[in-house]
Amino acid sequence: MTYNSRPSEESPSVLPTLRRLLDQSDLGLRLLTPEDRLPPGTADRVVEWVHSSDLLDPTPFLSAGQVLLTTGTQFASEATTDAAYREYAHRLRAHGLAGLGFGTEVIRDGTPEALVSACLDEGLPLVEVPYATPFIAVARAAGDMIAEDRYARNTWALSAQRAISLAALRPDGLSATLSELSRQLNHWVALFDASGALTRVFPRDAFARASAASFTLVAAEAATMLRRGQRSSVTVPIGGETLTLQTLGRRDQLRGVLALGGASQLDQAGQGVVTSVIALAGLALEQNNALDRARGHLRSGLWHSLLGGNTDLVARISAEMWGPLPRGPVRVAVVDAPEERQDAITDFLEIRAEEQPGRLFFALHDGRLSLCLDRTGVPVLAELVENFGVRVGLSDATEYSALPSALGQALRALDRSIEGPPGIVEFEVISRHGVLAFLARTDAQEVGRAMLAPITRHDSLHGTDLLGTLRVWLEHNAEYAAAATVLGIHRHTMRSHVGQAEQLLGRDLSSFPARADVWAALLAAGPQPR
Repeated sequence: MTYNSRPSEESPSVLPTLRRLLDQSDLGLRLLTPEDRLPPGTADRVVEWVHSSDLLDPTPFLSAGQVLLTTGTQFASEATTDAAYREYAHRLRAHGLAGLGFGTEVIRDGTPEALVSACLDEGLPLVEVPYATPFIAVARAAGDMIAEDRYARNTWALSAQRAISLAALRPDGLSATLSELSRQLNHWVALFDASGALTRVFPRDAFARASAASFTLVAAEAATMLRRGQRSSVTVPIGGETLTLQTLGRRDQLRGVLALGGASQLDQAGQGVVTSVIALAGLALEQNNALDRARGHLRSGLWHSLLGGNTDLVARISAEMWGPLPRGPVRVAVVDAPEERQDAITDFLEIRAEEQPGRLFFALHDGRLSLCLDRTGVPVLAELVENFGVRVGLSDATEYSALPSALGQALRALDRSIEGPPGIVEFEVISRHGVLAFLARTDAQEVGRAMLAPITRHDSLHGTDLLGTLRVWLEHNAEYAAAATVLGIHRHTMRSHVGQAEQLLGRDLSSFPARADVWAALLAAGPQPR
């Protein structure tokens, strides 16, 4: 997941480099250290400034990335040794200088071969500056390039801010703003909501190209900032990238965290663009909070109308607000999500509904999120489970006229998912197990165990297994001979055990309703503690 710090549509950098200075024909500079014998990229390293000094150790007055110009006064003595040149070149390279320029014909003719050799050994570019070229001309050329780049960057920043401002006017202004920011910076941009959940990322597949560990670190850092509850920003290196995170919203009312990642840090112009987006995003989140509540109420009202059979009315309103309703046959899904995550899930669904118009409609209904989807919208449920760790009940396909029945199916399926891990439970799957499968719930389990308690107590006290015998008998259609064969006992013994169970239960098991009641109790009770 690698991005440059400059926008993709911008012209190549106009910052000064050693190569660009060498290309200035009026300066007449000549590279004495062959480029193919220098570290790769040396000639294209950005030159921060050009400074001149004849001190033997000028490093206290220099910064990394600068080019030093010298006339060689410090080497005027005939006793200057090769070791002195090596020590000089080593000091400059260790300090991070981008290059050394030697002015000829001022103190001595040409450039000392020992200096050329020392610079080659250190990987430090050495440039010969002819007598006719004043040092100030080299410095002025570098300064002009810096000014040109600064002007270009400021021009780009204004253009980027204008494009972002126009994006903010689109229907989903926040998503459009973040997408435009990603495009302008050529960085990935991610938004985490107030609960720390990822709600938006641009480009869409940014984290798909990143390692799971990188995303985990990004999410953990965002969660830490939100827990503090204070406005803050951090810049941290992760996986070869420079990651920048900034909280959104007011102190003690944080709305989320904006994260940006790229191969290098943003310059001043890029930071200015990000600052403007942070202001826009914070404002958008505040506005969206109120607007989302109003849209949520409208969605809930329309959902009630759908359940009431007013499909045409809802279709007209939905077409104007969000797009067409999903085409039938449709399926209903009910999402079991904690209240504090509902806003984040709603934001997620709003984005998917905008990206996939006509594939899904959703609303908050009786404290739970209900969705109406066509077959192409069903994959959204898998994303919900993956991103939010929720449980989902999904109905069979049906027409809008049977929507209330489909909602009931989704709720039944959701009920069956409560004790399991996050995931999707389809009504079609559980319906295959029959009506009695719905008895395997906590409330029915206690009733079943209470009904069978006389037998379980007897088995516990006397070391018998009347309950197991009764189950086998019922599984074999109450046929004594068949059940006795399975258990390896005589059929008269089998009949005696069933009679004993009848006495303990106080029920005559000769009738089908009585046997069905006991069988339901066995299913609901589940495995008995021993």
